[in-house]
Amino acid sequence: MTPNPRKTSAAAVFVVVLLVAVLVAGSAIFTGAAQDGVTWPASFVPTQNASSAVLPSESVYADIYNRVSPSVVSINVVARAPSTQFDDEFYGGTGTGFVIDSQGYIVTNAHVVDGAIRIEVNFRDGSIFRGELVGIDYDSDLAVVKVNRPTEELSPVPLGDSEALFIGQEVVAIGSPFNQPWTLTTGIVSALDRTIDGLGDYQIGEVIQTDAAINPGNSGGPLVNLRGEVIGVNSQIISQTRSNSGIGFAVPSNLVIRVAGELISDGEVDYSYLGIRGGDVDLATIETLGLPNNARGVIVSAVEPNGPAALGGLRNARNPRDVEGFRVYESVDIITAINGESITGMPALIAYLASHTRPGDTVTLTVVRDGNEAIDLPVTLQARPGN
Repeated sequence: MTPNPRKTSAAAVFVVVLLVAVLVAGSAIFTGAAQDGVTWPASFVPTQNASSAVLPSESVYADIYNRVSPSVVSINVVARAPSTQFDDEFYGGTGTGFVIDSQGYIVTNAHVVDGAIRIEVNFRDGSIFRGELVGIDYDSDLAVVKVNRPTEELSPVPLGDSEALFIGQEVVAIGSPFNQPWTLTTGIVSALDRTIDGLGDYQIGEVIQTDAAINPGNSGGPLVNLRGEVIGVNSQIISQTRSNSGIGFAVPSNLVIRVAGELISDGEVDYSYLGIRGGDVDLATIETLGLPNNARGVIVSAVEPNGPAALGGLRNARNPRDVEGFRVYESVDIITAINGESITGMPALIAYLASHTRPGDTVTLTVVRDGNEAIDLPVTLQARPGN
């Protein structure tokens, strides 16, 4: 769950020991029918009166909270502890999610519900429902859960266009940090085009970086623009203390739209695969190959044998030499565009493949070979190994 010691998932995880009898008895909260003649108070979502706000920005945040918070849910899970000798040993965790349509589908992080044998979904009006896992995608760290709640009682939140974001744009996060549900924090988009690790073997590209406070328990919650649109799913933080240090990451909404749609329709996500290893253009390569200082793209250090890139004509980097402590290749392919769209580095290539292509598609890669020849190579993509 924490492959990188500097990156901790924003889900709070703690170990508890539960008796099976307690687990069975607890389920009566969800499955038991109300007794005849008992009248329960009607559910309602409290709203705030921002008429006395001193600044316009204060009423903006209050309005966003009033509109979006009914869509945000607090998620509690129970999962069997792995590799234990006892059947009654479990671990519990908390996270966040949000309703995306009137059918009761909810988006959250994969690491929030991974391995869960019980999912409790709490709405802001006080209602509690059992959640059923629809699908989980480890490569994007996203999952979809469904609740059986009447359509008229659901408040789906719209998803915005993450490609339209800009650095400095104001955003808010709503979630359950440290199990304190429906907490709102504010900040800005502090960077774009970041790359973070998924839960599988692949990375997530074009991730949003924000300084809005994100802490354990915020995982799976929405990052929202000032129009009240979800533009990302809060997923990871960089911190030495597992608490907010001003650098949080959200999976972009455009990828969320694709992943959620395929999990709902197919139960899985089938990503396309290029089959290369490499990195961004660096100064040592620019100087060695005599490239312009604004050269950008993906250096192809190696191609997988019989993979799409190899079959399409991309080459392994050759003729290495050390330059001031850096290994530089004098013969190398640099991907600068895909289907005519400029590629500035590996995050952009990963994101384009994940959001805009499917296995079996043929894409055109623009490649600068050895620093002096520009060629276009058609490459037919395959499915990611293991999918």
